[in-house]
Amino acid sequence: MNLNHGRRHFLLQSGAGLSGLALAWLAARDQARAEPPKPNLQPTQYDLTPKPVVKAPRANAVISMFMQGGPSHLDLFDPKPELTRRHLQSFTGDIKYDNAAEASAKLFGCPWKFAPRGQCGMELSELIPALGEVADDICLVRSMHTGVSNHGQSINALNTGGIGPGRASLGSWVTYALGAECDNLPAFVVLTDPRGLPVLGVDNWNSGWLPSLYQGTVARPQEPRLLNLDPPSGRSRAVQAKFYQYLQELNQQHIAERPEEHDLRARVQSYELAARMQVAAKEAFDLSSESAATHAMYGLDNPATREYGSRCLVARRLIERGVRFVQIHTGNQSWDHHGNILKLLPNMCAGTDRGAAALVTDLKNRGLLDSTIVHWGGEMGRLPVIQNEKNIGRDHNTYGFSMWLAGGGFKSGYVHGATDELGHKAVENVVNHYDYHATLAHLLGLDLDRFSFTRPNKAEKLVEAADARVIHDLLA
Repeated sequence: MNLNHGRRHFLLQSGAGLSGLALAWLAARDQARAEPPKPNLQPTQYDLTPKPVVKAPRANAVISMFMQGGPSHLDLFDPKPELTRRHLQSFTGDIKYDNAAEASAKLFGCPWKFAPRGQCGMELSELIPALGEVADDICLVRSMHTGVSNHGQSINALNTGGIGPGRASLGSWVTYALGAECDNLPAFVVLTDPRGLPVLGVDNWNSGWLPSLYQGTVARPQEPRLLNLDPPSGRSRAVQAKFYQYLQELNQQHIAERPEEHDLRARVQSYELAARMQVAAKEAFDLSSESAATHAMYGLDNPATREYGSRCLVARRLIERGVRFVQIHTGNQSWDHHGNILKLLPNMCAGTDRGAAALVTDLKNRGLLDSTIVHWGGEMGRLPVIQNEKNIGRDHNTYGFSMWLAGGGFKSGYVHGATDELGHKAVENVVNHYDYHATLAHLLGLDLDRFSFTRPNKAEKLVEAADARVIHDLLA
């Protein structure tokens, strides 16, 4: 029998469905947990079995809410009275514009009010009232820095560790280093925006030089979030299981003859995962079992907040079912407010603030926040001067901006670092993108010196900067 023909035939005929093929995966996982690692004398094989860590981790999962485009820190997180006092005066320092044609030297004070929130007194903008309700649970970093001017480079810096293309994404690194905690859902799930993919598209969850097994699985922004999970009509579960059993034999024979073809192994493992996902994935993405109170908490009862709130709720459901890394993206440049910021920024906050805050509250109420790192932030902030005087906006700023974190070992109710008096550059307790990654790795129990992937002639690392450091001041 032609082996390739047989494999294709059964893939086409079988569809996705339940399978007994999880037994081998589960046995390997349990064995990995029970036995210490041994010297590897065979060709390297990559899988999602749980991996040992060098020290006790503070966290075992990550949710990243990536606000693509660059939210204005000056209008949301970083109040600057001096900027307000000097509104419309000329900026006299050095400044780097992305769009010089529309650039202006006129300072633009924040048009929205800031107020202390929570017992910690964290000052936050009136545009994000829901976040203010959880101020005592978050760690606000006001001194982020990548120092590169445009979206793609800065997205790469925060999401892959370097400014160039082709590197593995953060979610891929985490799943490569730690493996999976569940066998019936992907380890790395991406929740995209119905308005479109973010800048750089699939590169945001690409596995780079890591085996493709570790790339993100994209869930659609509308139902059905994952396609082809229903079994073929008219086929009994027993008959389908026999198909899959025979298909597994064909696949294993094919792999055994090609031990170094990691893409092939990843593809086969993806087929087997799809079979196990038939029930588990549909249940994980089904929000109908959640209470009315939970729906209201995430804003599912409000058309303005329903879409983003639904994805935040899905993220919580995935994490509690053992998914290792969930990334929630906003649409292409939806925070990139070069113009019309007076309308567009409030609209973005109105759509995302409730769901993001509810995610922190919900994880905390369910005892999951301590073991889950929650990240909220974009690839940059905005400049303190006006761009486009006829339709006011702010240009890019990667030299000083804000993001917040919660859970997983980060301090709560804490503000770290500062920008200068006009909010242009980080000047106190600067956190570079590689410092942030070093801190994440530390909380996940990973040793940066050993956290690498060897390919011909080079050992690749998430954190390559020689001066990268764990920011212990951020840690509880």
